[in-house]
Formats: sequence, C-alpha cells, structure tokens
Amino acid sequence: MVNVPTVFVVDDDPSVRTAVERLLVSVGLPCETFSTAPEFLKRAEAGLVGCLVLDVRMPGPSGLDLQRMLASAGHEIPIIFVTAHADVPLTVRAMKEGALEVLTKPFDDQAFLDLVNQALETARRRDEQRAKLGRLSSRFDTLTPREREVMALVVTGMLNKQIAGVLGTTEKTVKVHRAQVMHKMEADSLATLVRMADSLGNGAARN
Repeated sequence: MVNVPTVFVVDDDPSVRTAVERLLVSVGLPCETFSTAPEFLKRAEAGLVGCLVLDVRMPGPSGLDLQRMLASAGHEIPIIFVTAHADVPLTVRAMKEGALEVLTKPFDDQAFLDLVNQALETARRRDEQRAKLGRLSSRFDTLTPREREVMALVVTGMLNKQIAGVLGTTEKTVKVHRAQVMHKMEADSLATLVRMADSLGNGAARN
C-alpha cells in the first residue's frame, strides 16, 4: 500500500479549516481537517505521511501540546504553525521543537503553499528513508548469528584471515560466511555493506 502524502489541518475555527482546505484542494493537494488535538491524535494512530498545519491556540490541548505529544509518540511529521497571536517566545519555542515555520493569520496564500510543498517533500524523503531502512532491517534479520558476527568485523576493514583469528575459525569458513552476508544483504561491494551497517546502527553489531 502506497501512502499518499497528505496535508493535515488542525484548527478549532471552522472557517479557517474550510478556507485552507479549499486552497489546498484547488492545487490538487490531499487534505484532511480536524477541530481538536485529540481528534487528530486518533487519526495519527493509523500512521501519518505528509505535513501538519496546526493552530497554536485551541480549546483543550494547544498546538504546542500536540507537537510534543506527537514527538513523544514517535510521529515525525513536518509542522507549519498558524496563529493570530504570534510572538517571539512562541515562535522560538515552536521552532526549537522542530516546527518548519510559524505563520501569522491572515497569511499569503502562495507563501503558505510554498511552505506546504516544502514540508511534503521533507515528508516524502523521510518516508522513503524509513521504507529503505525497513527493507535493510528485514535483510539483516535473515543473517545467522555467525554471519552477523562476520559482518560486524568485515565492515571494520578486517581481512578474512584476521576475522578467522578473532572468531576462532578458518579463513575458508569466514570466506563462505562473508559471501553469504554480501548475498543476503544484497551488497555489491564492501563500501555498500559499510553504508548499510552505518544505516542499521548498533543493530549490525549485535550477535
């Protein structure tokens, strides 16, 4: 299933939700609107790919509260704040916690659309990276414990003979394991395998 990058709009003012939705739909951008933070959090449970246009002041949890809740839940989504009451401390706080921008209502339509497109492109890149890492992790999971040990040593630049000495086995056996690692990880070179290990982080070193 392909996730379509969507613009999620959370604002307690129905006129603002309608105006933003019409603007986004007019340029062909998928849009979903919500009136409260809890309503959006329920939607977030199904997964999010896209960006969030978020009002700062709302009944119940504020936009800044929602920003923190999403981060705590592991949802990495670009956020554009919109507010009628922007001030420097608020803007600094929002940006420090990862917001893309803070816009003051009323905002320029084209400037807003430019920001949305920038946010969606960021979301697409992140989603592609997550998918790539998922595929890489799946390949890594097919390695046997010994193959993982060999991979962890191979990516440090050790020769087969040195690896054999560390693992207490023969150079020929290490060569077989190394070939299996390259095959299962679909790595066409040592440099590629090193990049894969870097992407996997500590997982590539576990036994």
